[in-house]
Amino acid sequence: MRILKAINDPVFRAKSSKNLIDNFFSPMINDERDMPFVYLCLKLTFIIIPTAIFLFTSVLTGWQWWVVAAVYAGLVLYFAGPYTLMLHNTSHRRMYKKEYNFANHYIPWVLAPFMGQTPETYFSHHVGMHHLENNLHDDKSSTMNYQRDSFKDFCAYFISFLFFGVAELAIYFKRKNLKKLFKMVVRGETLYILFIIAMCFFNLKATLYVFIVPLVIVRFSMMMGNWAQHAFVDPATPENNYRNSITCINHFYNRHCFNDGYHIGHHLKPNLHWTEMPIDFQENKAQYAHENAIVFEGIDYNGVWFNLMLKRYQKLADHFVNVGNRFKSDEEIIAMLKSRTVRIPVS
Repeated sequence: MRILKAINDPVFRAKSSKNLIDNFFSPMINDERDMPFVYLCLKLTFIIIPTAIFLFTSVLTGWQWWVVAAVYAGLVLYFAGPYTLMLHNTSHRRMYKKEYNFANHYIPWVLAPFMGQTPETYFSHHVGMHHLENNLHDDKSSTMNYQRDSFKDFCAYFISFLFFGVAELAIYFKRKNLKKLFKMVVRGETLYILFIIAMCFFNLKATLYVFIVPLVIVRFSMMMGNWAQHAFVDPATPENNYRNSITCINHFYNRHCFNDGYHIGHHLKPNLHWTEMPIDFQENKAQYAHENAIVFEGIDYNGVWFNLMLKRYQKLADHFVNVGNRFKSDEEIIAMLKSRTVRIPVS
C-alpha cells in the first residue's frame, strides 16, 4: 500500500506570454484553460488527416505503402487517448463561444472518424446515458452484471458492446423518449456507415486501415477503460459514486489525457474542469477516506485492467493509496478489492 505524499498531476498555470495561436483562438474559446485542446486539434488536423489522405491517394505500393501505414498507426495510437479525452471534456463543456458554435462540431464530426469515433455517439452515450444511469443496471455499459476480474466476462462485455451497443443505446433513448439523443445516435451512425461504404469503393485497403481498424481498437480501449473505472463496485451501495468508481493519481496518463484518472471526482462533479480535478481531490480526501473510496497511485486504467485480468491483486495492493490510513495490511486491501469485483445481478 502507499501513503499519499504529494500530487504531481497537471493543474492550470497561466502563460507569461502568448503567441500568435494563443492570441487568435483565446477570444473564441469559453475557457483559456482549454488551449491545450486547440493545439491538439491543430496537430490532428495537420498530421493525422494529411497522412490518412496520403494513404488513400498515394501511388506507393507494397512495403512502401505499409511503412507509411505503420507510421500512421503509431500516430493514431499515440493521439487516440488525448483525442478521446478532449472529446470527453468538450462533451461536458462546450469549447467555443456561441458566436463560434460551428467550430464545436469540428471535434465530433471532422476529427472523430480518423480517431476511431463515430459522430455524436460518444456524447449521446456518455453524457446522455452513462452519467444519468451511473453504472447501474439500466446503464448500457454497466459492469455490474459481470465478474470483473474475469477475462472471459470482459470478452463477453466487449463483444456485446461492439455488436449491439449502439442499437441498445438507440433503443434506450427511444424508450426514455429522449428524441434529440435518439436522433443524434441514429444520424451519426448512419452517416458514418454510408461514408465508410463510399470510401470502401474508393480504396478498400485504406478504408479498413484508416477508419475501421481504429474504430474497433478504440471501442475496445474505451470498454477496457470503463471496465477498470467501474471494476470495484460496493454491492451494498452500487449507486454511490465513491464506491462504484476509482481514482488513479500521479501517472503519465493524467498528463497525457487531461486528468482522466480522477473518475470518482468526475462522476461527483461532471462539469468540473479537468485542471481542477487534483485540487478537488486534495480538498476532499477526508470524504474519500470516509466513503472507503479506491484510489491508486502510479498506475492507470490499462494497468488496473491488466492486473485484474491476471488476478494480480497484490500488484493492485502495491499501488493502492491508503487515504486516511484506514487499512492495516495488504491482506485487508486485497479482501476489500475482491469483494467489490463480484457480479451484482439484477435483483
